[in-house]
Amino acid sequence: MRLDRIYTRGGDAGLTSLGDGTRLPKFHPRVAAMGGLDESNATIGLALLHIEDVAVRDLLGIVQNDLFDVGADLARPEDRQEKKPPLRVTADQVTGLERAIDKFNQALQPLTSFVLPGGSTASAYLHFARGVTRRAERDIAALASSEPINPEALKYVNRLSDLLFVLARYLNERGASDLLWKPGVNR
Repeated sequence: MRLDRIYTRGGDAGLTSLGDGTRLPKFHPRVAAMGGLDESNATIGLALLHIEDVAVRDLLGIVQNDLFDVGADLARPEDRQEKKPPLRVTADQVTGLERAIDKFNQALQPLTSFVLPGGSTASAYLHFARGVTRRAERDIAALASSEPINPEALKYVNRLSDLLFVLARYLNERGASDLLWKPGVNR
């Protein structure tokens, strides 16, 4: 891929192109889902500015790349015939997230309540990224309710929000610095 020009003027009328050349309105559910992935990726990039743990940084670098795979997957609708098979998210990518969740979760203190976003700066940013990722997941689920999509793409984003939650706790001194919800404390 080579981008010599950043602006094309192709979207000036409110349309954008998918990976197969199809033009859709910028408010189409597929475009919204892809935009949500961009937001998720950007918030992970913001969180990375505050993360020193090498294992977490390396993992999130993989995730950022994978989010482009998810976007590329959504940019090529399932119901279209193409000469070259499009890039699709795989079950192995989902399983990779599950393994990472299990690995980092193993080091955490057990939960006794819901966790409030915060604790450390890195954790707060990962909670923010988790919330944005949940919105992207809802957008993908909405798209899947009206058009066929690769189910692994939705699974990946679902697991990603779980991973971001676990990593946020991990960076809060393995859960020791988590801020816990105290139901009804301010009644």
